[in-house]
Amino acid sequence: MATATRTLRAQLLRCSVRQTHPSHQAARWNSSFAHLQEELPRRNIQPTFEDLSPQTSYRLDMTLADFLPSTNPPPVLPPTRPAKELPIPHHLLYFEPSKRASDMLADGTNPDQSPGEPFVRRMWAGGNVLYNQANPFLLDASRGVCAEFIRNVTLKGKEGDEKIFVAIERRLAKATEDEVERLATATNDPAAKKDLDHRVRQRLWRDSDTDFGDCSILETRNIVFMRARTPEQAKADAAKTGGKILKPQHTPDYTHTILPDPKLLFRFSALTFNAHAIHLDPQYCREIEGHRDLLFHGPMSFTFLVTLLQQQLAKQGNEVVKSVEYRNVAPLYCNEPVKFCGTKTGENKWEVWAETPEGGIAVKGSVGTEQGSIDKANLGQ
Repeated sequence: MATATRTLRAQLLRCSVRQTHPSHQAARWNSSFAHLQEELPRRNIQPTFEDLSPQTSYRLDMTLADFLPSTNPPPVLPPTRPAKELPIPHHLLYFEPSKRASDMLADGTNPDQSPGEPFVRRMWAGGNVLYNQANPFLLDASRGVCAEFIRNVTLKGKEGDEKIFVAIERRLAKATEDEVERLATATNDPAAKKDLDHRVRQRLWRDSDTDFGDCSILETRNIVFMRARTPEQAKADAAKTGGKILKPQHTPDYTHTILPDPKLLFRFSALTFNAHAIHLDPQYCREIEGHRDLLFHGPMSFTFLVTLLQQQLAKQGNEVVKSVEYRNVAPLYCNEPVKFCGTKTGENKWEVWAETPEGGIAVKGSVGTEQGSIDKANLGQ
């Protein structure tokens, strides 16, 4: 791991050196990255097919079991007949693209959404998810597909210190029989594969990001891309202990505190096929990103917040999650307590949040619910 960290540090440092070299600095100040707002949304990202097996969902249940209250996951892998619904928010584990290690970026992340140099660091800023309760996924081993689009790109910050916010829209649906048949013949035929990708993207795309069309789940991931830093800059950031703390606005109806350990972070990374070094390599966290320890995953915070809310909903009636919007505002760390909270703020409205050990908000979210049928087996109860 130490050798890998040194290699990664050298790669990112080269990026930082290129930014500050005089010949590049002049070009940087005279240029603009506004073109990314048009170029990135035009990318044709390859759709991802996946068999909707209960295996991955079952493994997440087992991974979270010791960190959730009143949870009794099934002792063996659930069958595909009769099939259970894909639990909210287990979709995060499915439809992650499979790439060669050599095709990944230096920090272990997917290049499909990256604006490229000099924006070589990335963080999960938040997102939103809509669930189509009338058309849920069933874990019946059938094939599903995810078409990914870059819906929009926003630039923030002054010249020379810009941040690029990329809204990645993922549209998850059942694959049609025609698509499954074409996939079988397109394996070794690049032209047929390109045609299949076009057909899938055309079928699932909608002008509105709230129009399900054929989809069961609509998810937007907001990722922020930043410039590289020198080790000295990262060290200075790691030494910072102050800063404004955002305090909770509500008194929680329920709370639950966990102490995340490296095993939890590793297993969640493995289940989501996420090789980002920020969750796996403490030395990288300190020297490259300026964090004091392994960083708790943004989507794992989302997973705990929504799963705990669903357990609360199951106690009170038959409300089910319809929509979630959330934002990551401060880091959470491995080996430090994380407190998850939630409260009802109105009819079919909930606020959920995660707190740091100091009592500040790290993640805040708003959840919309609707009347429906709660499958308590999906909650491990």
